[in-house]
Amino acid sequence: MTTPDVFGEARLGPLTLRNRIIKAATFEGMSKGALATDDLVEFHRRHAAGGVGMTTVAYCAVAPEGRTERNQIWMRPEALPSLRRLTDAVHAEGAAVSAQIGHAGPVANSKSNRVPALAPSASFNPQSMRAIRKASAADIERITQAHADAALLAIEAGFDAVEIHLGHNYFASSFLSPKLNKRTDEYGGSLENRAKVALGAVRAVRDAVGDRIAILAKFNMDDGVPGGFWLDESLQVAQWLERDGGVDALELTAGSSLLNPMYLFRGDAPVREFAATFPQPQRLGVQLIGKKFIRAYPYQEAYLLESARQFRAALDLPLVLLGGISQRTTMDQAMAEGFEFVAMARALLREPDLLNRIQAEPTTRSLCIHCNKCMPTIFSGTHCVLA
Repeated sequence: MTTPDVFGEARLGPLTLRNRIIKAATFEGMSKGALATDDLVEFHRRHAAGGVGMTTVAYCAVAPEGRTERNQIWMRPEALPSLRRLTDAVHAEGAAVSAQIGHAGPVANSKSNRVPALAPSASFNPQSMRAIRKASAADIERITQAHADAALLAIEAGFDAVEIHLGHNYFASSFLSPKLNKRTDEYGGSLENRAKVALGAVRAVRDAVGDRIAILAKFNMDDGVPGGFWLDESLQVAQWLERDGGVDALELTAGSSLLNPMYLFRGDAPVREFAATFPQPQRLGVQLIGKKFIRAYPYQEAYLLESARQFRAALDLPLVLLGGISQRTTMDQAMAEGFEFVAMARALLREPDLLNRIQAEPTTRSLCIHCNKCMPTIFSGTHCVLA
């Protein structure tokens, strides 16, 4: 079988992308008033002009209490005009655009949102210093329907795809986690029960939109937390997602935004920079205990590949390889190993035109040094501090 060219056209469900490279979702911090601002439009236009096949808007909450902070976009009719400007700008540059839809669950900032965060079981969020409320059956039903409604709004706004967030211990992911889900009802206990929220959200979206847009899911291979969701269970849930036919591709990820965020990112842990974004006394607290929460993990190219290979072997479903992809040789390796797409984020923050230059000269090297100092900038507009 011929290895596909990463810069060649590719089908993603009903969509044809100009290449196999996706700008991964990274919260942009450019959505004042929970709307797409001029800065957000320009952010994604620039990535489209830089050569990606599709860029991903991160993130579009399906309900107001599902935001990680109050200015994050949530999908409602009032947001459509600003989102339409964004999708038009991306399309004008020849790229497709996806809306990452989901509910932050226990990761939501209840203080900022002014409504309680929701999780499978009652707990406490050390970041917002607020209690997390146990989601009722009615909450689950409402949030499931909200995913479908958000996908329909995405079509109206001109998006080509939606990416359903099933990772990072957001709402659906927290139900999958044995560490966070202590329920004894139909949504707790067995893996089959814990998977109902994720599978239900995907089914609701597919039933609502049919084949009008592509549907991806961002899916945790493991939480990176003792007692959390792990590969043996995630492989089974991925097979159920494939069986149900609700997604056109899975973007494989890892880590917990609630308990271990750096497990996804790898590289330096910018504790001092994160602390500086908080007022006192939280700043002092982050400085004192931040290294226990913001842990440093060694960086290497394609650091999620070893785990992702197990999913490639078990599934026929198209897969998106994420994590430490910054050079042409890594992209070609992903294609050779059977991954249909690759996703990039930090390297493109440093150099939005990196892909155009790699296509012109394959030996081009990324300037990203994986210092992760871009991460604390989400509070003021996500950018590379070295660019």
